Amino acid sequence: MRYAEHSGYRDWLRALTVFILAGAVLSTACGAAGAAVVPDMLGRPVAIPDRPLRVVSLAPSITETVYALRRGDWLVGVTEVCDYPPPARKLPKVGGIAAPNLEQIVRLRPDVVFTTAEGNTRDLLDQLERLGLATFALQPDGYWGVVDSILAMGRALAADEAARQVVDDIQRRVRRVRELVAGRSRPAVLYLIWTDPLIAAGAGTYLDDLLELAGGRNIVWERTGSYPRLNWEQVVARAPDVILLADHREDSERPATGSGDVPAEWHAWQAVPAIRTGRVLAVPSNTILRPGPRLGDGLTRLARAIHPGAFAVPETK
Repeated sequence: MRYAEHSGYRDWLRALTVFILAGAVLSTACGAAGAAVVPDMLGRPVAIPDRPLRVVSLAPSITETVYALRRGDWLVGVTEVCDYPPPARKLPKVGGIAAPNLEQIVRLRPDVVFTTAEGNTRDLLDQLERLGLATFALQPDGYWGVVDSILAMGRALAADEAARQVVDDIQRRVRRVRELVAGRSRPAVLYLIWTDPLIAAGAGTYLDDLLELAGGRNIVWERTGSYPRLNWEQVVARAPDVILLADHREDSERPATGSGDVPAEWHAWQAVPAIRTGRVLAVPSNTILRPGPRLGDGLTRLARAIHPGAFAVPETK
């Protein structure tokens, strides 16, 4: 058997390649003058070299934020699911969110890698640090966590003014939605990220905050995880007035659609108010599930679905 055909040899060769590339990254980082130290959202000091930077993003919300801060030309790598804005689709890919390709990241020679505490594991963070990569962790774990994440990225990317403008726009749109739904009754809402099995937005999460801001009341109130699995007996017992389904198709400009997208077997659950009254809506999810600069768009979509009467102008295609 040839050495090149032996899986152990291939693994060793891959590890050696990463090691050599990481050494080159370390040498470059050590030679950078005037590096600023910026604390990330885990409280860790991160040394960020002089600008312009080579940036790798490990989440779609991060990629969108980099572009919103007018630093899109600094991006050198993104995940396979980073598809907005359109120029992001043309950038080199580093794999998925949970398990990116470390060798590919090292090859891109980034000055800083942006990660999220929710989407990327702490083990991944540790691996990136062992490779000598400056890693900036974000925690967009609620509405205010999103705001703080955008401001933190503004500090790291020398784009404080742009970050403040993005945050101001988000807060303006949040205020507008809250004004529109003020004084209206709060229907019980079930937001499903997935339908088979039933995976819901949990209590104390970013999505939970959005539902509250949109004038709803999340039926998942226990803190049993960010995205708990439910069974139909639990759904019946909690009697949601509205069920919102995350529509994962690419076209984020579609308006919410009616119960035509509801699985046929769901109609058997007539004890559930939302099913009985036809208030099951598929809502485009990109602006809702990504805790980033399009938060205002996502919140408006949710509010329209929960309180359609609060909006004088219907959503158009």
